[in-house]
Amino acid sequence: MKLIHLLLKNSWRAVTLSTLTGILGGGSTAGLVAAINFTLQRLDQIPGWLPWVFLGLCLMLLVSGAYSQIYIAKLSQDIIYQLRLELAQSVLDCPLQHLEQLGAPKLLATLTDDIGQIANASAFTAQLSLNLAWLLGSLFYLCWLSPSLFMMFLIFMVVSITIYQKLLDLAQASLKSAFQVRDHLFENFETLTTGTKELKLHQQRRRDFFQSDLEPTASKLGHHWIQALTIYSWTGSLGLVLFLIPIGFLMYVLPYWITLDQRTLAGYALTILFMLSPIRAILNILPEIAKANVALAKVDSLGLALATPSTENQLTKATPKPGWTSLKFVDLEHTYPSDREDHRFTLGPLNLKFTPGEIVFIVGGNGSGKSTLVKLITGLYQPEAGHIEWDGEPVDDRNREQYRQQFSAIFADFYLFDRLLGIETEALKDQAQSYLTQLELDHKVTIEGNTLSTLNLSQGQRKRLALLTAYLEDRPIYVFDEWASDQDPVFKKVFYTQLVPALKQRGKTVLVVSHDDRYFESCDRTIKLDYGQVVSVQES
Repeated sequence: MKLIHLLLKNSWRAVTLSTLTGILGGGSTAGLVAAINFTLQRLDQIPGWLPWVFLGLCLMLLVSGAYSQIYIAKLSQDIIYQLRLELAQSVLDCPLQHLEQLGAPKLLATLTDDIGQIANASAFTAQLSLNLAWLLGSLFYLCWLSPSLFMMFLIFMVVSITIYQKLLDLAQASLKSAFQVRDHLFENFETLTTGTKELKLHQQRRRDFFQSDLEPTASKLGHHWIQALTIYSWTGSLGLVLFLIPIGFLMYVLPYWITLDQRTLAGYALTILFMLSPIRAILNILPEIAKANVALAKVDSLGLALATPSTENQLTKATPKPGWTSLKFVDLEHTYPSDREDHRFTLGPLNLKFTPGEIVFIVGGNGSGKSTLVKLITGLYQPEAGHIEWDGEPVDDRNREQYRQQFSAIFADFYLFDRLLGIETEALKDQAQSYLTQLELDHKVTIEGNTLSTLNLSQGQRKRLALLTAYLEDRPIYVFDEWASDQDPVFKKVFYTQLVPALKQRGKTVLVVSHDDRYFESCDRTIKLDYGQVVSVQES
């Protein structure tokens, strides 16, 4: 079972301790059932040692029950903590293109809802061990009372479990459908939050989105959940009834066939009645574990492996490489996957070379492959053909992390952090304040420690703040993907005529994706793309 394997992989100590205490608790309960039945059969001659056995079993149940709950709580919190960190690390380790294909809604659903399902089921596993121990102890007692009757009871159990499993499979099918619809609902939520302005401005669009997308998806999700829970409810009730049938069989049918000892019959009836409690608990726990297994299958289907040890701590510290001499792209190709052959976009083959201290503009129309080229250059995309040579050494899995550390990039869809993460320089605050003044943000933003006072700025100002981070990183190669597109004419001129040349004077290589043809003469070279092909390379 996937969940059990995951628990043992991540928290085997807590699982072992909670299981052992659960077994003690379950064994104690089964022992109490046997002691009570033994007493009822000998009310006129109760042995003197029996009350002490009863008291000892009660104390064992008290201690094991308390510690079992403690370990359950610890296990639950450990699992939540580890699952979130491991899944986050899996996202960081996953190739960027695969994450882009999955999309934010699926990832968000997994990071929130799926993790919650797995964590909830993890907390129930210790209770499962307690109730299983109680059930197994009772079964051993039944076998001791009468092996022949036990074999009949065992046949009933096998049939009952088979029927229960068939119904459980039906419920799981509904669960899988519910998880798929839930991903669509998260897509609707993304539309709702990111498209709020457009929805507010157009009443008919808003009504159409709500009635045609959001409401039907939410209704469909509810339908699948109700279907699954209905099957689980009938399955649970049927499971209890199936275990009551042997009592009726023993009391009302079997005596007509064979002669039964009254004490044995009473012991069987009492023990089976006591077994209903752990059976009911197990029947309630199994659906939660089924939900967790579906969630784990969902995680696996996304290509994110929770049970895989994190690679982050195994990596040697990667830092920018000083004194590099050349960066070459040799027959480099990258293809966007598509179900239709005629819709596939291929960039390349590309043969390019970059050297320290040069300014290169990457130009071309929309959809020509400029942003894709930027992701290839920075090592975020891996080429399907050809290779990258960094100072004559091919870039592969061994040194790709080191290679990525050479770049400071501001992408067209950049993300701005509210803290200066991972930047360790002397006099950080003084440098940052100087750059804030240069970027004309000193009246808007202050820095306390390594935290920015605000991100509530215009898009152009946010890009300047991203440029502050890039300056402080101080890496050999700077990449700007249409950075100037949101700048006013005055600061756009400052960017092309002052900021970019200043980076070149510091020996930096600057790669700029741009449509601003009036500033093309500010660069050393211009690389023009057209539908994935380099159509010209012009020296300025």
